[in-house]
Amino acid sequence: MHFKRFSWPVAIGLLLIHLAALAAFFPMFFSWGGLAVALVLWWLTGAVGIALCFHRVLTHRSLAMPRWLEYTIALLGTLSLQGSPIEWVATHRLHHAHADDGGDPHDAHRGLLWTHVDWLYKPNDARPNVEEQQRYAMDLWSQPYYRFLTRYQVWLQVALGLILLAAGGLSWVVWGIFFRLVFVYHITWFVNSAAHKYGYRTYETNDLSTNCWWVAILTWGEGWHNNHHAFPFSARHGLRWFELDTTWLQIKVLQSLRLVRDIKLPTAAMLARSAAQPKSVQQS
Repeated sequence: MHFKRFSWPVAIGLLLIHLAALAAFFPMFFSWGGLAVALVLWWLTGAVGIALCFHRVLTHRSLAMPRWLEYTIALLGTLSLQGSPIEWVATHRLHHAHADDGGDPHDAHRGLLWTHVDWLYKPNDARPNVEEQQRYAMDLWSQPYYRFLTRYQVWLQVALGLILLAAGGLSWVVWGIFFRLVFVYHITWFVNSAAHKYGYRTYETNDLSTNCWWVAILTWGEGWHNNHHAFPFSARHGLRWFELDTTWLQIKVLQSLRLVRDIKLPTAAMLARSAAQPKSVQQS
């Protein structure tokens, strides 16, 4: 696949998934079971798979966990169909290395639509190709399991769809696959778009990142994005008492169960040294 050119597979795939998700608005496809499945998978694939695993564990290594647990929740993240762990991690590491400049795959200076979705399929010199993915995510590429998830990510989604079809019929497929995918897509994309435009800035960073409360609510704490850009290594993104970070709460639960270790947090001195006068960027 030519990642730098217009990506027809990504564009067509996103279009078809969005069209299929519209079936959720037809009464014939509604069921309480389907809605429940969508909610469960929304949490597992989004909150656990993307926010916790892909972002805080794999990309930034903000905490460590047993290999069996890491691999399990990496599978959940893969079922969000936002790219394999290798592609997702490499892209996000590039974002931090070139935040909001020409090397950023979703540079916020190019506008909301670009940062929200267009960067995924339109010609984009900063979107990492396979060789760049290997370089920026070599720690994952070196593990056969993550190469397996890369190769079979679509087929894993198909397998999940077949399981849902057998268990609950088309309603479960519409809600548990298509509606859930689209919902998790957009709330994740809001971190790239809205959380680089709306909200307030607590820390001086060389980018446009903001703390956007409504994105944080939707994305399990990922919307405290200015905090995150100030301290990318931190396992906790909501750094003030009122900044609810449900992913951090998940980490605390796992810590109480002795399932995570080496949790990284900024020190009080770091927080004081980096603090800026809080300033609203744009009303959200």
